[in-house]
Amino acid sequence: MVDYFRNLLRFPRTGLHEVALILALSALASQVLALARDRIFAHMFGASSILDVYYAAFKIPDIIFVTVASLVSATVLIPYFSREYAKDKDEAKKFLDSIFSVFIIALVFIEIIVFFLVPKLSHLIAPGFSEPQRLELINLTRILLLSPLLLGISGHVASIVQSFRYFFVYALSPILYNIGIIFGAIVLYPKLGVKGLVWGVVCGALGHLLIQWPTLIRTGYIPRMTTNINWPKVKEVFFVSIPRTITLGTSQLATLVLTSIASLLPMGSIAIYNLSFNLQSVPLSIVGVSFSMAAFPTLSALYVSGDRNKFVEQVAMAARQIIFWSLPLTSLFVVLRAQIVRVILGSGQFNWTHTRLVAASLALFAISLVAQSLVLLFVRGYYASGSTKTPLYSNIISGLLIVVLALVLIYSHRHFYIFRYFIESLLRVTDVGGTEVLMLPLAYSSGLVFNLFLHWIYFVKEFGKFPSMISRSLRQAIYSSVMVGFVAYETLGIFGSIFNQQSLLGIFAQGLSAGFFGIVAGTLLLMILGNDEVKELWATLHAKFWRTNAILPPPGEVPTA
Repeated sequence: MVDYFRNLLRFPRTGLHEVALILALSALASQVLALARDRIFAHMFGASSILDVYYAAFKIPDIIFVTVASLVSATVLIPYFSREYAKDKDEAKKFLDSIFSVFIIALVFIEIIVFFLVPKLSHLIAPGFSEPQRLELINLTRILLLSPLLLGISGHVASIVQSFRYFFVYALSPILYNIGIIFGAIVLYPKLGVKGLVWGVVCGALGHLLIQWPTLIRTGYIPRMTTNINWPKVKEVFFVSIPRTITLGTSQLATLVLTSIASLLPMGSIAIYNLSFNLQSVPLSIVGVSFSMAAFPTLSALYVSGDRNKFVEQVAMAARQIIFWSLPLTSLFVVLRAQIVRVILGSGQFNWTHTRLVAASLALFAISLVAQSLVLLFVRGYYASGSTKTPLYSNIISGLLIVVLALVLIYSHRHFYIFRYFIESLLRVTDVGGTEVLMLPLAYSSGLVFNLFLHWIYFVKEFGKFPSMISRSLRQAIYSSVMVGFVAYETLGIFGSIFNQQSLLGIFAQGLSAGFFGIVAGTLLLMILGNDEVKELWATLHAKFWRTNAILPPPGEVPTA
């Protein structure tokens, strides 16, 4: 067994099946650790001012990481490096050194400026914080500025490591990142207080980098600072990256504004928003990111070949799969929201009020799960075609809409009793205070649904209509999802009387049993309807995997905090 893992570290991987398995297990392990991280935070602090400050402190470093680090992301850097490497290995090394030097200088320069501007920026990030909270926010943000620097260098290293197909070591890096955060909460917090939490993040970012360093040495392409910069190549990479960088930055800015608004709401609102967002990111990562990235190599090849019809068919096929998996998950997350939150977060300082608010917020995020996943697919489709304008414009419009809707919905919640009562009754939180925070996930989901509408309309306009099979798949997925939700809801009460609802194991068994019977009922309905996705899934389980190269998601695509 030891030799097997040693070989995974030492030798490159090329087959899709093996690489996909490595990355899937890594993603699963990383998500499990992320949930464990959130459970530890919820247990120790609940939805408190400590978590409010902690999550708010990530906003500026996250924007720096997403905007600056994405300029040299794997999807941009790997193709350029591979092309240079095929021509001349020495020139490839000079190319990497040029990119690395400009990247580090720019990142350090920006972080130094931000370090001194944090006191002023803190008023924008969290205008509702008290003075002690604001001072704590300033201190934590300044420490966290080390994170984008370390993760940025790690991302640059990861591009080199992936170019040589050392996927296993790359797959370990997000696991080390979450272990570092957990280390900060368990070991450093008792000694350093809240600062221990963010030093844990820095430790995680350092682990993210160091785990890849021995493999980088093995490649012989250790990046170094240089004054002999190939400016034409740097400019080429820079201009290719700009639209995508702005697209990612727009999403981060919208999240920043929502955090700012949440700071004006009752204490714990930022924590409730982030904890529920992290929970809904699990199915988004499994479905949306997985299928959009799996489709990307084929989409690129089809567009380059000039076969636009097959290009559209491939997008439609991936969309069918996303809809097939996302809609039932949406039903389960809405119906089983309380069980999910109680099992994952419900302990210690995380009380019943926190549980109900996070569960309601999770349900509102879940209703846009399909939209979020399909937007990722459409963005990949546009990137495969070499077009970046539509995702850029759509994200800007969507981001502005999210902010406007958040303000309008909060105003409506405060001034229109009928609207507030409708939302609270629908989510069963009429007797809970602080429900204003639910307007934020509602605004977010509404903006993402509109974002999907824009992408869908413009994609059809530019590339042509989707095959009729997608309409059939959508109808069947809706029927199945309704069945899944109905059966899961009806059986919740039955299993609630069987299992002890005062124990973690009993709540888990109740949710698991209800979810199982819901899935079985939905699957049977799909089989009766002759659903194509069920047939394809069954056929895939009996077929060999097609071998091709793996394409990995770029930094900033899934929240890490």
